Amino acid sequence: MPLSAYHLRTSIAVSDIQKAVEFYEGKLGLQALGSGPSAGIVGGSRVYASGGGPALNVYQSVTAGKTDATLATWYVDDIDRIVDELASSGVEFVRYDQFEHDDRGITPRAGGGRIAWFQDPDGNTFAIEADA
Repeated sequence: MPLSAYHLRTSIAVSDIQKAVEFYEGKLGLQALGSGPSAGIVGGSRVYASGGGPALNVYQSVTAGKTDATLATWYVDDIDRIVDELASSGVEFVRYDQFEHDDRGITPRAGGGRIAWFQDPDGNTFAIEADA
């Protein structure tokens, strides 16, 4: 059976699960569906809901923040509203020298639409995208 028949969940390594909880729950407003151990750390992981089901596994690991690539993207209908809400909760948006950004940190996306990037406390990069 091809993997396309199965649900996919993104996993993100963090260096301190408590800081991660403050960010993912406090700033992003994600709801934890559960917690569990990670590498022998009791309560060292969280599974977060997004889009109606489990979508993001955050776990404490020494490999945290080891990539500059975008690890996950939320596709939204109103990027201006979402970026404003996240900014008001303390999320800072990343600006890359090779792109032009508006005053919120939103840039036109290749092929149309718009995108904005932000990072968690470990430097893991995420994006917010909209088609309009």
